[in-house]
Order: sequence, then C-alpha cells, then structure tokens
Amino acid sequence: MDVLSEVLAVHRTGRPRSMLLGWNPPWAEQFAAPPGAMGFQAVLRDGCWLLPPAGRPVALNTGDIVFRPHGRPHALATSLDATPDPCTPAPGPAPRGSGTQLLCGAYELGTGQAHPLLRRLPECIMVTPATELRSVTALLAAELRDPGPGTGAVVPALLETMFAYLLRERLTGRHGPLVDPAVATALEALHGDPGRAWTVAQLAALAGVSRAAFARRFTARAGRPPLAYLTWWRMTLAARRLRGSADTVAAVAHAAGYANEFAFTTAFRRHHGVPPGRYRRSDAVFGDVHVGVDGHQERQVGDGEMPAQQ
Repeated sequence: MDVLSEVLAVHRTGRPRSMLLGWNPPWAEQFAAPPGAMGFQAVLRDGCWLLPPAGRPVALNTGDIVFRPHGRPHALATSLDATPDPCTPAPGPAPRGSGTQLLCGAYELGTGQAHPLLRRLPECIMVTPATELRSVTALLAAELRDPGPGTGAVVPALLETMFAYLLRERLTGRHGPLVDPAVATALEALHGDPGRAWTVAQLAALAGVSRAAFARRFTARAGRPPLAYLTWWRMTLAARRLRGSADTVAAVAHAAGYANEFAFTTAFRRHHGVPPGRYRRSDAVFGDVHVGVDGHQERQVGDGEMPAQQ
C-alpha cells in the first residue's frame, strides 16, 4: 500500500497553480498566506534572503526552494534592511531579463483537519533539492517560459510531481514516519485494510516489536496513537466516499469497518460535527494536509479517540 499516494489522492482538491516572477534589485516582496494551499518558491536565478515571520533570515542561492507547508506568510528580499511590499503579480507572459527569477507554485488542499503525519512541521523549510527535484523544477520553468500545445496539461502534472517529491522527502527523511520500519509497516497495514478490527497488539506483532515500544514509536512518528490514527483514516475515507459515490450510508459504514450504521453515524458525527447524510449534502470539503520536507542540506526556519469495533 502506497501511503504517500493515498495521502495526496484523498486530500487534493482543485488544481495546482504556478507562475514565474522576476525583479531587478533592489526588491523586497511579502508573500501572503495562500488560503487552503501549501506553496513554494524556487530560486531560478540570483540569490535573495528569506525573511520568515519568526526566526533569523536565511540566505537563498540559485536552486534553493522555500517550502511553506502551512501556507504561512513570509518575505523575500535582496537586502536585510528592506521593507517588503505586498507581492501582487500581474497577469501576462513570464518575465525575462530580470535580475532575480522565482518559480512559484501552490497546491490547493481541502479545509479541515491537518493530516496527523504532517501537522507538526515548521512554518518555512528551505531545501537544496536532489537531482530529481531539480529536473522537475527546470522542466516546469521551461514550460512556463515558453508555453505550447498541451501546456495546460503539462504544468499541473509537473506540479503534482514536484509536490510528490517534496512530500516523499519529508516522509522518508531522517525525522519522517516512513523511515521507521515498524511505523511504516503499521501504516501500510492500516491503509491497506482500514476496515479490519485492528488492535495495538496485532500491529505491534506485525511490526516485530513489543506493544509498548510500538505504541510509543508510532505516536511519536505519526502524530497520534495507532487506533486514533485508524479512526481518523476511516473517517477520512468515509467522507471521501460519501462525496464521491452514490453508496448508501450503510455501505460506507461497512467499508469503514463498522458493524452497523448507527455506530458509524455516531463516530462520524463525533469526528466531523455532522451526520453522514448532512455531510454528503453540504458544501464542506474534508481534509487539510500540511506537508514539508527533510531533504538534502535542508535548513528549517523557525490523543486518542478509539475506533468503534465490530
């Protein structure tokens, strides 16, 4: 079971967006928080300073990427004493000949609860990317500079790939949940068969560690205890299925691992605040993922509901 692909598929909404920006020095720009999105800026040419909302400034070189996992505001500037102006990019062709060029992107997410694997990330993360991410960045920048037939399909696909690489680095980096084999094994099992009446003892045995050690490691890496994570994942999948299919509430309840509709409705209402039928009819979109990376030369700036059993 590919946990990363499932996370992206469940919480994605809308279309990713990207554009090129450029300025001649001196310049200083304040980037607002994109609502319901995580974003990045990749430095394509010339360096600048990252001025985070809290913490010390960070020097950015050509090739570096500023990743905003929570979409928080920040500023970029050519000098530390500059006063940033709000960044208001004008529509039109990509800039050419500017002293500094940035590739910007945003990945639209659903509103709601942050994914437990990713919610503890810092406000801004600076990454010097690996070869694969550099290649995607170059392809995306080239497509935006010289659009051609199919650009409308190519750009979203490249942005999907870029965010997948960033998320992969976070999940498999030195502090990521998937770097711990016991946690990775349990996550794959929970995602592969969420309807099963899992116990902590079963998951610990599958992971090959003691129950106490497994519970401690899983909670530290995944952001919540194993059975609380299972409940969260069941409710995430159920919400998606209610919106994306014509299945009855009883069928959704059974797929989520609940023996009857009443138990499922109680758990769903407790989790989402509304019963399944009302959720299906409402305009709310579930699932807010915040992601970041623990990549090459990265520098960071800067409970347990039990699932209903059958």
